[in-house]
Amino acid sequence: MIYRNFEELIKKVQSTELKKRVAVVSAQDEHTLEAVFKAKQNNIVEPILIGDRLEIKRILNNLHIELDDKHIIQVEDDVAAATKAVGLIHSGEADFIMKGKIQTADLLKAVVNKEKGLRTGRVMSHVVLHDIPGYHKLLAVTDGGMMMYPNLEEKRQIIENAVSTFKSMGYECPKVAVLTAVEKVNPNMPETLDADNLKKMNQENILKDCIVEGPISYDLAMSKESAEIKNFISPVTEDVDILMVPNITVGNILGKSLVYSAGAKMAGFIVGAKVPIVLTSRGSTAEEKYLSIVLSAAIN
Repeated sequence: MIYRNFEELIKKVQSTELKKRVAVVSAQDEHTLEAVFKAKQNNIVEPILIGDRLEIKRILNNLHIELDDKHIIQVEDDVAAATKAVGLIHSGEADFIMKGKIQTADLLKAVVNKEKGLRTGRVMSHVVLHDIPGYHKLLAVTDGGMMMYPNLEEKRQIIENAVSTFKSMGYECPKVAVLTAVEKVNPNMPETLDADNLKKMNQENILKDCIVEGPISYDLAMSKESAEIKNFISPVTEDVDILMVPNITVGNILGKSLVYSAGAKMAGFIVGAKVPIVLTSRGSTAEEKYLSIVLSAAIN
């Protein structure tokens, strides 16, 4: 299965009988509540709102949204909200977590807590899906939001997290491009050495259920014409599903370039924990938050 755009992903989630439950941490945030209730109205999720009950109800009233009090959990502060959300996952009362009006560090502190958190032993990484005008299917970028300067082993796990995401969405063998500035191994460019090693891991079946190409530049990953000019042959070219970036700076710039300069829509979340974590930036639109909810509901 391949999704050409977010609309197809939305329809897939809507066709599922059992709706996922999202625990919204410090839910007293207008854009977050807009997104959550759009998802509820569109038959995507059932919300559990954790935070300041009075403030949540005030915002809901301003948005002309009615919600039974049983869906709102009052807590003392943000730390308690994050702890409660993690507890709901452990008790089976929620299926994934969404960040509201809380500092990312406070939320992640509860998630990575050694005794009561949601760690699995794997690296936690950020996956963003883009719906890009002119590209024939959804395109992922990882990791532009979590791992700053991953080493080779961490890069392997970042790819595994992204591949697992696509497998959960129904893909059989997603195609991964390990991006670098050039398509040849250069000892003076460590990221090309990592890319070459990751491709070898794939060939040796250490990295499974995917096709990994690298080192490969962005133009060769996205354009058959560019690949033909450079005599570069790969099944990944112009059919890539996952762009693996060498560090957080590249991922952040690439992702924002696709949105602000290429008109892409985006959805992102943290993977590698026991459940997806919708963790969008403070500047994210309600639509981005909504699509991130859809993505989490689709793969969980």
